[in-house]
Amino acid sequence: MEKTDSIDEILEFAIAREVEANQLYLYMARWMENPEMSKVCEALAKEELEHKEKLELEVIKRGRVVSDINISDYIMDVGSKLDMDYQEMLLYAINKEGISVKLYKDLAEVVKDKDSRQTLLTLAKEETEHKQRFEKEYDKLLKQK
Repeated sequence: MEKTDSIDEILEFAIAREVEANQLYLYMARWMENPEMSKVCEALAKEELEHKEKLELEVIKRGRVVSDINISDYIMDVGSKLDMDYQEMLLYAINKEGISVKLYKDLAEVVKDKDSRQTLLTLAKEETEHKQRFEKEYDKLLKQK
């Protein structure tokens, strides 16, 4: 398991996850069966870029070191995204957002700067809202089956 002590490395990892999420949601927007969910995915893709910008500001402000952040706890096996059906896409998005929530909450616990902590907790809240949106659509899909 890969470990890092650098908050900068962790934030850069989080930035990469936000870019990945942006690309995933743009892809999902094209394949959503529900036109409303397509719009939701497009909006979430935009929000992920906003998250990236917030994290980049944190990197600019940082220079501190933390310990025992295990990066592998926040990585998902993407498998073959191109072969996912609608239900699988929703489940993937739910899991991805859940991991992002955990990442930001865990980072908030180790940063010392109050502003940085608040930024991370805000990101965790927004990722929770993303997760809940996908869960709502997933529940709706299950009820239709």
